[in-house]
Amino acid sequence: MTDAIPDAASPEHLTDVLHRAGVLSAGRVTSVAVEMSRQTLISAVMRLRLEVDGQAGAAPLRVFFKTRRMDGPVIAEGVGRAEVDFYSRVAPLTPAGLLPRCFEAVAGAEGRWYLLLEDLGDSHDIVSEWPLPPAVEQCDRIIGAHARFHAFWWDHPGLGRSVGAFLDAGAFDRFLAEFPQQFAAFVDRLGDRMSPERRWVYERLMDGASRLFDERYRPHRNLTLVHGDAHVWNAFYPRDAQSEDVRLIDWDSWRIDVATDDLAYMMAVHWYPERRQRLERERLQRYHGALAGAGVSGYDFDALWRDYRLSVLWQITTPVWQATHGLGAWIWWSHFERIMLAVEDLDCLEFLD
Repeated sequence: MTDAIPDAASPEHLTDVLHRAGVLSAGRVTSVAVEMSRQTLISAVMRLRLEVDGQAGAAPLRVFFKTRRMDGPVIAEGVGRAEVDFYSRVAPLTPAGLLPRCFEAVAGAEGRWYLLLEDLGDSHDIVSEWPLPPAVEQCDRIIGAHARFHAFWWDHPGLGRSVGAFLDAGAFDRFLAEFPQQFAAFVDRLGDRMSPERRWVYERLMDGASRLFDERYRPHRNLTLVHGDAHVWNAFYPRDAQSEDVRLIDWDSWRIDVATDDLAYMMAVHWYPERRQRLERERLQRYHGALAGAGVSGYDFDALWRDYRLSVLWQITTPVWQATHGLGAWIWWSHFERIMLAVEDLDCLEFLD
């Protein structure tokens, strides 16, 4: 991505957008400069510095511009449009303080899209250097933000109607039809690094997948909106150590699902066994307390623990999906090792008996 200013971030357009958002009460944006430009695996982002004229006491403003990465891996095809939908439909209904403010979300032709977001660079930062996990207190605050988000959308009457879509049997059947081929390619790629015992775990999940889906998901109870990519680096963490103002970012994988999918991805996929065994149950207890404190009822800790273990089992599909869609082994290989150890440690195969 070059440092050329995109048309959607021209002074004229930003003046109009920020007036409508109430950020500018008067005056206009006179110039735009790129302070930061980088590419993630699937998107291109810029931090823009805006000079403003005609507003008393005006200081430079900053906004965050995010758009499609044109030269990314296969996963980048069509990426971003779901995040535009999230900021158009979900974010306006979500309680303040959980998300960055979005000034404009646009999906155009030929897969083009962009977001103009509140810049939080002066008050927030990424919680730790990837892949170093943050401190326990920091993890608790991030998990608390997810709990507040999940609780608000828990069995919300808009789910599957005005907000998102339930995964129907047809879509799940398509997953079941595609996954064996993806897994076969994954096995071929790993060779003898995929043990017969681990291959057997996948085969048992494929055999039992329809039953598990029917039992847990199809009743559409105790479901919520999940992030879908809820590692701790997809959050902006406050620089103020006393603040609870965690903002959840990068919403391209959101969906209606079981809340513990986010927690299993955060901990079982990303934490090595010693840390997970030492910390995960207490983190889940704290999360459950936050849900109850936010008004979620009829869902006790035993139900959450069962859902978490089931989510851990489903997460063995994650490294296969990542490898299939062009992500490097430097991402999915460690995910594969950690999630398989978690399945064994938590006796997740009990669900397949």
